[in-house]
Amino acid sequence: MRRKGVTFAAVGAAFAAGVVAGPFVAAWAQEGSRAETYRLLNLFGDVFERIRAEYVEPVNDRDAIENAIQGMLTGLDPHSSYMNPRMYRDMQVQTRGEFGGLGIEVTQEGGYIKVISPIDETPAARAGVRPGDLITHLNGNSVQGLSLQEAVEQMRGERGTAIRITIRREGAERPIELSITRDVIRPQVVRFRVEGGDIGYIRLTSFNEQTEAGLRRAMQQIRSQAGTNLRGLILDLRNNPGGLLDQSVQVSDDFLDQGEIVSTRARRQEDAQRWNARAGDIAQGLPMVVLINGGSASASEIVAGALQDHRRAIVMGVKSFGKGSVQTVMPIPGNGAIRLTTARYYTPSGRSIQATGIEPDIEVLATREEPGQQAAARRDREANLRRALRNDNGGGQQQAAPPPPPPPLNLPAGLVERVQRMPAEGAAAFDPTKPETDHQLQQALSLLRGIAAAPTPQRRAAR
Repeated sequence: MRRKGVTFAAVGAAFAAGVVAGPFVAAWAQEGSRAETYRLLNLFGDVFERIRAEYVEPVNDRDAIENAIQGMLTGLDPHSSYMNPRMYRDMQVQTRGEFGGLGIEVTQEGGYIKVISPIDETPAARAGVRPGDLITHLNGNSVQGLSLQEAVEQMRGERGTAIRITIRREGAERPIELSITRDVIRPQVVRFRVEGGDIGYIRLTSFNEQTEAGLRRAMQQIRSQAGTNLRGLILDLRNNPGGLLDQSVQVSDDFLDQGEIVSTRARRQEDAQRWNARAGDIAQGLPMVVLINGGSASASEIVAGALQDHRRAIVMGVKSFGKGSVQTVMPIPGNGAIRLTTARYYTPSGRSIQATGIEPDIEVLATREEPGQQAAARRDREANLRRALRNDNGGGQQQAAPPPPPPPLNLPAGLVERVQRMPAEGAAAFDPTKPETDHQLQQALSLLRGIAAAPTPQRRAAR
């Protein structure tokens, strides 16, 4: 048998003589791989024809093919998926900042639908849905066997229509039944206020096309209200499930004067990308605290990581979700689109937070938890999702040691020690609408006021 005019025996002789036969061997291996691919595609065709001919009921060809594509993508990692034309249209509407449904960001775990975060002031949030809840049934039907996209499609619907969801919640003795009326979801992605007349507070609930513009408007309003009394800024990213990469870059850029914001590394070296900050800090160097928790994911982690690495802000709260991968939406003309994981992202210091998350500079718990509850919270992370990508320590085999941690905080003496890590007994659960009972927020306010009251050289160093 011959390939490209060379016998197998000649190849063996070349290796025996120590000759590098790279071009030929590569071509031969490529042909062998192609032959195996064709064999597997024939296998797929055989199974497809057997299903069409023998399944107990007639099968729709499009449904069967789309299910196969969905299985191929979801088998890669938790975030790759296929979107049929309707799902693709819904996704485009959602990123523009308006969509119909319940108002929750979800993923899939163990066959169930897991809530990453409810969006503020939506039907789901008002009904009491919490991060970490597992949705087991929709209108009494199990979600087992449904793809994530299929479950999401069932939860969406016309405004005013109701859906009954069954939730399994850590610590609850029995399943929780909730009837939720769908609404047009127009999440107010940027909320702001002035705390005590001297500290600006901005909460970002997601990263869609409106986020960065809303952030700039919020900062202008805060300066208008506080005037020269403004002494610090809190950026609240808790329960923010992420969104558009370019918006996270722009938000980070708004607070940085220079340096890298984030980089992405793909399968091929030439596809790596890097984003750098341009001059201009909309907060004009004010001390900052970024609040994060286990519901802070993806784009939220890009912002927190960039500001942490540059020591532009102090990160406070608990470890974030740990989604350090980038999904690219690739339209398929006439057939929807695929959402494919194409890269990992890295903070300015070279950290990959995939499956590890952003560790806060100062850990502050939202509620006083029992040890078992803390262990349960640690399970609600990217690392615990099936087929989650591994963390490659920022460089894979070429980097022997993990990247260095962020530089020290360099805060005025005694300030960190005065932060109360644990709230008082019986403290209420985190509720962004009740700042007076929000322990993490209160500690951030105290820290910023302590920085502002410190002597000028120390305040400058802390920035």
